[in-house]
Amino acid sequence: MWRVGTVLALRDETASARTLTLEVPDWPGHVAGQHVDVRLTAPDGYSAARSYSIASAPNPEKRLEITVERLPDGEVSPYLTQQLIVGDQLELRGPIGGWFVWRPEQTEPIQLIAGGSGIVPLIAMIRSRASAGSSAPFRLLYSVREPAAVFYREELRTLTDRGTVRITYAYTRNVPKDWPLPARRINANLIANATWPSTLSPTFYICGPTSFVENASGLLTVSGHSAQRIRTERFGPTGDRR
Repeated sequence: MWRVGTVLALRDETASARTLTLEVPDWPGHVAGQHVDVRLTAPDGYSAARSYSIASAPNPEKRLEITVERLPDGEVSPYLTQQLIVGDQLELRGPIGGWFVWRPEQTEPIQLIAGGSGIVPLIAMIRSRASAGSSAPFRLLYSVREPAAVFYREELRTLTDRGTVRITYAYTRNVPKDWPLPARRINANLIANATWPSTLSPTFYICGPTSFVENASGLLTVSGHSAQRIRTERFGPTGDRR
């Protein structure tokens, strides 16, 4: 079923990514980790649809946020990040997904691992935890090219300052000034030092490009974590969810 959402606000996250706040009057509600399909239709009838993770926590206002990263050869993302304006309407289908979700009744330690724009469904989990008043312990390991590519920068900084969520960054190309570590990708040593130990039986949520997800999942299982406690969401070169 396709629904119509109206754009209430637009916010740039990086030079190539924008967050869209939408009001959907008949929105049935969602769970953190789910996604929606967005469909654009041209005057000649041609249409294209792409899947985007929901960034917002469940709320009674029938609003949702998605964050879109612009792809140079994309059919949908350039329009959403460069041409869409407040008041425009979009066709949406969802929410979609039931495996890669976090629910407030979960009390075990949660380890979030994001690669690039894979942070989007994970920020929804962090926001849902806060809105639900959950005391489940959360950690986030965020792999990103450089400081300028970090989504939700101020929000993550506030979480760190308050000690609400322990956040570890792995910058893969350029590091911040005076950063004590060189650029690096997620490896076994980082997994051992930045994630919950297997003795606590944490649940893992990993989202990012396919190769990133497979590498992180492999490192976790080698370090003793149960594959049954690892949930993954991946996307390919087009940015489509898998």
